[in-house]
Amino acid sequence: MLWTRPLTMLRLLALLLASELVRTGFFVSALPVAGPGLHLSPGLIGLMVGGHYLMDALGKGPMGLVSERFGLGRVLLLGTLLGLMTVVGVRLFPSPVFGVLACAVWGLSFSALWPGVMSVSQALAVPERLSRALAVSNLSVAPAILAGVLLVGPLMQARPGAAWTLLLGSQGLALLLALSLWGLRLPVLAQTPVLAQNHLVANVWRGWQRVAALLPAAFAQTLAPGLLITLIYPLLAHLGLHLSDLVGPGLLAAAAFALSLWLLGRLADQAHPRRALTPGLLLLALVFGLMALSDLPPGAAPGAAGDVRPRLWALAPLLGLGYGAFIAGWNGLVGRTLPEAHRAAAWGTVMAVESLGYAVGPVLGGAVWQLAGQPGVFALGAVVFLLTQGYYMRSQPAALW
Repeated sequence: MLWTRPLTMLRLLALLLASELVRTGFFVSALPVAGPGLHLSPGLIGLMVGGHYLMDALGKGPMGLVSERFGLGRVLLLGTLLGLMTVVGVRLFPSPVFGVLACAVWGLSFSALWPGVMSVSQALAVPERLSRALAVSNLSVAPAILAGVLLVGPLMQARPGAAWTLLLGSQGLALLLALSLWGLRLPVLAQTPVLAQNHLVANVWRGWQRVAALLPAAFAQTLAPGLLITLIYPLLAHLGLHLSDLVGPGLLAAAAFALSLWLLGRLADQAHPRRALTPGLLLLALVFGLMALSDLPPGAAPGAAGDVRPRLWALAPLLGLGYGAFIAGWNGLVGRTLPEAHRAAAWGTVMAVESLGYAVGPVLGGAVWQLAGQPGVFALGAVVFLLTQGYYMRSQPAALW
């Protein structure tokens, strides 16, 4: 087992999955599909969605401090209650003012969830399995996000009542899980007043310097994949591919990812996270670089000299191996670097900067796509990954290694 208190951690992860299913299903699927029937315009829906995610990103650091002060369990319960009120209110009493304000407040309270999960996962992780415990916590939410898009969306189109019931039932489950975690508090360093004062004077600033050393890399390594967020379908059309063409390579990449995450996660735990992080970043740079060279001339038929389908099968395992190594190494490095005091706030700060990379990536990716097409976007991503690795190796090595 990865954690010393597995039942507590599993309840917390279940709360995360239920909450993310509702959030993704509500904002990505329910509002766009059901919004017109609720007299919500596309512009208003954009304000609701943007306000929620903006407050979530900005609140991660401050809400980490609030969780430390008042108890993580209580803050999570407040967030689930606000989420339930928002979904019910928008469904039954849609109002522009209520919708925008409720979604923003929900986003602020939701911002405590991710830093809290990662802080508790780090605190409860078996020391020899820290990198893997953090990586599993980070990735466990993927099925819930996929369900929010691929399950709630079609259900909302075919059977709206069942879709709303699924959202409300999942949020109710999240509320029950939060109630079961009412007494959960983030670990606090036990210190005498004199030691606490010495820690405040001598160590806190040094600890936050280490956090600051992570931030440029946190931004850059989410900026690179963020370049592709809005370009998936244009890229498929440009290459003459369909989603069905990605199923086989995708499964191969997933298998390679799982193998890499477990094996290199063990290496990161037993040796040092850089043993996984360095090959991960270099493999991702290689994949992006090869994709920059895999441009297909417009009108080329499948099976032509420029067809990328055979290359997808070659690149898929490299992508899976690289991303698995990167995830294991990055989470292990963050776990080793963050200060023990105010750990939730530190996690929140790092995750807020990661969110900024995902926010800037689509804007930059769209501009580069217009100017240089597929080669430009993937070449830029490869350069970003290489610069990130260069930063890790050359900039403030004592702070990171």
